[in-house]
Amino acid sequence: MLIGEYFHTLDDKGRLTIPSKFREPLGYEFVLTKGLDNCLFVYAKTEWDLLEQKLKTLPLTNKDARAFVRFFFSGATECSLDKQGRILIPSNLREHSQLEKDAVIIGVSTRLEIWSKKLWEEYNSDDNLSYESIAEKMSQLGI
Repeated sequence: MLIGEYFHTLDDKGRLTIPSKFREPLGYEFVLTKGLDNCLFVYAKTEWDLLEQKLKTLPLTNKDARAFVRFFFSGATECSLDKQGRILIPSNLREHSQLEKDAVIIGVSTRLEIWSKKLWEEYNSDDNLSYESIAEKMSQLGI
């Protein structure tokens, strides 16, 4: 299980250190892709394979399904850790997530999310989120 919040900095080449706590669950090779809310998603190969199988079942005739699959797969890249535990984030993914220097890496159960620090702070602001309202909606989903 991937949990926690970590603050790191991208170097001048666009490399980001993955916290050591996350390295074993992710494995040596994993998939990095465009995420929702302008972040990046990171999946272990086994999780990516499960997600890929689910996405393959979406109807090709559904315009929204096609758009989502395109969005998700076109931004995907296979990554591996270097000897210092870093990954290189391609420029198109840095642009998508507005990553420039300061980053936040969070564990979200089966995936990591990589956020620009600025966007993470905006997302978590009181103006943006009402956890009470979200909790009410989750109860409607049976949680």
